Formats: sequence, C-alpha cells, structure tokens
Amino acid sequence: MQQAARAAHSVSFVSSAEPTPLRRPRADRARQVADVLRHQIHAGAYETGLPTEQALAAEFFVSRNTIREALAVLKTEGLIDRGRKVGTHVAVRKYDHGLDALVGLKETFKDYGDVRNEVRAVLHLAAPPAVARRLGLEPGEKVVFIERLRYLGELPLSLDLTYLAPDIGAEVLRHPLETNDVFALIEQVSGQRLGAATLALEAVSADPHSAATLQVPDGAALLMLERLTSLDDGRPVDLEYIRMRGDRITMRGSLIRSQP
Repeated sequence: MQQAARAAHSVSFVSSAEPTPLRRPRADRARQVADVLRHQIHAGAYETGLPTEQALAAEFFVSRNTIREALAVLKTEGLIDRGRKVGTHVAVRKYDHGLDALVGLKETFKDYGDVRNEVRAVLHLAAPPAVARRLGLEPGEKVVFIERLRYLGELPLSLDLTYLAPDIGAEVLRHPLETNDVFALIEQVSGQRLGAATLALEAVSADPHSAATLQVPDGAALLMLERLTSLDDGRPVDLEYIRMRGDRITMRGSLIRSQP
C-alpha cells in the first residue's frame, strides 16, 4: 500500500510540474527578436518606420537593452537605419525568389521592375568532366558557356554562369541575351516546354571578384544556386551556377509533408 501511494504521489507530482525556466543570455533573446523583425520587414511591414524601443520591448516581453541589441544586429546587416531624431527605418527591402516554380529571373521579378542582362562572356568550350556528366555529354564535348550579370533596374542582383547543351546553346545564341531569359529561349528554340530541375542552394562568401561585380563588400553573404534543368522529355540541357546577393534576395517556397 505504501509503495502504491508513493507511486501515485510521484505520478501526480510529474503531471502537475511546470517546466523550469532557463536563464537565456540577452544575446540569444536579441537574436530571437531580430529574426522575427527581419521576417516582418521582408513581408513589407514598417513602411513608415519601426515602433519605438519601448513599444517593441512591450511587444516581445523583453527589456529595451535586448531590443537595442536586436536592432543593432539588423543595422549591421544593412537592413535598417537608425537616428536620434528620425527613429528607426527600413533601409533596404528584399525581393522574393520562389522555389515552387521553374521560372527565369525576368519572370520571377516581373512585378518589381525590368530585368536586364550584361553579357560578360559567350564561349564554345570543352565541357569539364563534371559538367559533361550532368548534361549527359561525352567528356570534352563542346558546350555553350554564357556569363551574365543580371540587374533589376540599376541594382546588380545575380552573377549567372550557364552551360548549355551544344545544339540548344547554338540556337539560343541566335537571339539577344540582354533582354531575354535563357529559359524562355530554350523553350522557343527547342519547341518543348521545360520539365523539371534539380537544385542545391547554399551560402557562400563573396570572393573579391564577385564582390566587385555585384557591388557588395568582400566576404558578403551570397546565395549560391546550382540548378540542372531538363526539357519535358527529361533531357538535361541547362546547368547553371548562380551567385545571388543575400542582402537583396530571399528564397521562399512551400513544402508539403509526404505520407509515410
């Protein structure tokens, strides 16, 4: 009986216990606030400026010192400007780049403005083995290589290195590359729709050449997208390595959990 009573008491104690709060460093709490504020800014909030430190402290249930640290993080990222008399304002906004659809940059940013291309190189070159393998070609087979710096208005957004299957690439080069997406040209010259793409996305630091080209500081965060695109019949025709400005582009997508 005594053992049963002790067990019952133990169960009752566990079920009613509250989790023990852990003291978190202020820097951790500031980071948490900065993440939420960053998302709100990217979603288009605070067009007339951010609330006061006191208002933000009340909203996030933290101290004003924590809010100051969070805002300092965002200021270092170049996302906000702060001034004693003018308050805190959004300095730059990011552009959303979707991961749900296979579209080119011109299609992606059509609601933001005109996309133009500075064609920096067009070459017929022997495909490196890794490129040949991805495009289903023989080692050393010629491919069309295109390097473009892509602008939204006057803002350089991405540096694109593109390898095209030789027959598709030769036809693509018959058209102006300054104002056209390569995706649209591939569909036009092949008479087929693009079908699917595999991609990898990672963060890299801007090397001095890329930094100068994209007009960002050396070592700035870039989004590096590797994308292999195939026609609707499954033939791979376009391999791209795209460096995008991490301070101006946010990659977004919708994910669905598959059934077990």
